Amino acid sequence: MSLFLYHYFEKEKGPFKNLSKLSVQDAIEVSRAIRKEGNIFASQRSDEYIVIRRELEKIAREQFILKGGKPTNTYPHYMTLGPCSWLQSWYKEAAFLKLSWDVIPKELMSFTYGDLFPTMRYQDNKPYRKQVYTREEIVGVIDQFGLPQAWNADGSQGPERYIEVQIWDEQILEALIQGLSFD
Repeated sequence: MSLFLYHYFEKEKGPFKNLSKLSVQDAIEVSRAIRKEGNIFASQRSDEYIVIRRELEKIAREQFILKGGKPTNTYPHYMTLGPCSWLQSWYKEAAFLKLSWDVIPKELMSFTYGDLFPTMRYQDNKPYRKQVYTREEIVGVIDQFGLPQAWNADGSQGPERYIEVQIWDEQILEALIQGLSFD
């Protein structure tokens, strides 16, 4: 199966800007600045978001390691498996990049069926909650449940609107995007 990974971002700022790379206080300050801008999805997040996000990333990393993952970062960079037009609405001027999932070594890439935040916190006993998947495992999950973008594009069926991909190596992403234009 050859699938594509998508990363959405604010065109002016460029790809793979990550709050988790910052100290907690610096990340909170950036979040507060985004809140002041308003009118974008990220402007709705509270200060608690950063602390909760760090804990969820730690859990996801630990689960991924138990499944044979070899993350080099303590935090992931985020992409989606397949396109998700809803994510473009998160930005004033959205841009995206698209990569084949074959260009990222499988031991550096984990998946959640839905965004990490609700997947790890939402309480509805669906079998894919609180789970991190390997590349091989996510194929089976897709076979069983389909791509959320196909059955829940508007979010009316629950919080899963896409499959999130966590890339656990910053250097590989930097190498892949070097020289790309985002005009």
